[in-house]
Amino acid sequence: MFDSVGWGELIVLLIVGLFIVGPERLPAAAASFGRTIRKVRDYATGARQQLRDEIGPEFDELRKPLEDLRGLRNMNPRSMVTNQARKFFDEDPASGTTGSAATSKPPTAAPRPVEPALKPGERPPIDPDAT
Repeated sequence: MFDSVGWGELIVLLIVGLFIVGPERLPAAAASFGRTIRKVRDYATGARQQLRDEIGPEFDELRKPLEDLRGLRNMNPRSMVTNQARKFFDEDPASGTTGSAATSKPPTAAPRPVEPALKPGERPPIDPDAT
């Protein structure tokens, strides 16, 4: 829960709590906060267990897409493109072999005609489909 909170933030929260609650009531407030967090965690665990009991083995099948999304959230764009390229080309990174998709040539687009360069002060042509 506190993975993103560093020591500096905890010290600031402690000092703010000290001013708001006061030094004599701060230990009791911290204990109450801890009990509340523990209860919320127990409720969440109980709800998850109840769903697992009621749904049965399909519960794990429902969790799989959520775990895949969580994995995508932690990836950077470069590794996402690399993984998709490996899937497309059926490349096995361990053996270095490529599958059938890599041996077949991807479709190539027709070469675009070269447009003449603009003269100084000339306005570029407007493409009505692009606006």
